[in-house]
Amino acid sequence: MPLTTQDVNRFEVARPRLEAIAYRLLGSASEAEDAVQDTFLRWQAADVQRIEVPEAWLTKVLTNLCLNQLTSARARRETYVGQWLPEPLLDGDPMLGPADTAEQRESVSYAVLTLMERLAPGERAVYVLREAFGYPYREIAEILDITESAGQQIFHRAKKHIADGRARTEIDEAAARRVVEEFLAAATTGKTEPLVRLLTADAISVGDGGGKVPARTKAFEGAVAVAKFIRGLFKPALSKRALVGGSPAIHLTTANGGPAVVAVVDGRVVGVMCAEVTAEGIAAFRNQVNPDKLGRATRVWAATDRGEPLFHAF
Repeated sequence: MPLTTQDVNRFEVARPRLEAIAYRLLGSASEAEDAVQDTFLRWQAADVQRIEVPEAWLTKVLTNLCLNQLTSARARRETYVGQWLPEPLLDGDPMLGPADTAEQRESVSYAVLTLMERLAPGERAVYVLREAFGYPYREIAEILDITESAGQQIFHRAKKHIADGRARTEIDEAAARRVVEEFLAAATTGKTEPLVRLLTADAISVGDGGGKVPARTKAFEGAVAVAKFIRGLFKPALSKRALVGGSPAIHLTTANGGPAVVAVVDGRVVGVMCAEVTAEGIAAFRNQVNPDKLGRATRVWAATDRGEPLFHAF
């Protein structure tokens, strides 16, 4: 039976929540969009009049589609060129989902999305549904076909894995932004020492070029190595301009709830550098330069006036 206008509207009302769940599960905006569209196709094929709780039905279908995707994604990432990082979402992107609680905001942070790659698909699903969306264990059990007690155990195990990877205390958003702004100002001086002082001793910098843009296959480790890399990143060079198609305008904004440096050339986002700022200093830079993972960022960037850049690189 064809869907009625009311049936379609039901789905569209649920779409933002479904996209936010799928993004947290997959770490990819494009894959999240595909999963939600596949969910719609199953909604279209179902006898929706017999579905008593559409929200629960849609969440179950979507979650299981994402679990299948995660299983195959693990195999694909074994052959991925270089480091794999999530697709960043800029401030204002509706796919970021709810941000009313600290737990919701943290669940979509770039650092936590990266850590969630270590979880088994089932652990990730339980963690996302419980931590970010507050689903009761009874509903999680129904969605994943497990017992409530199993869901509780899986959640506590997943939360411990995430907590173990985030041993440091982060600082508030305004303070973190000031630290990154100071770091950027220091980076343009060409001196390493001021940068080292703003980094933790064991700071890292990781880049994802996806084989499309040059990016080191291993992370830079240690404050000195990271400082030298960032300093070199902003040194003028014709080869860099040729690579990205011009001199990037450098903006400081927010991505996934944290400070991020965005490089833009002719309205196109060519890089997003997400900073993890702690009370001890900047602990990590995670740099997304794979153009396949920057399309949505470019669209969101174009939809809002971001003001003047801090400076132009290269």
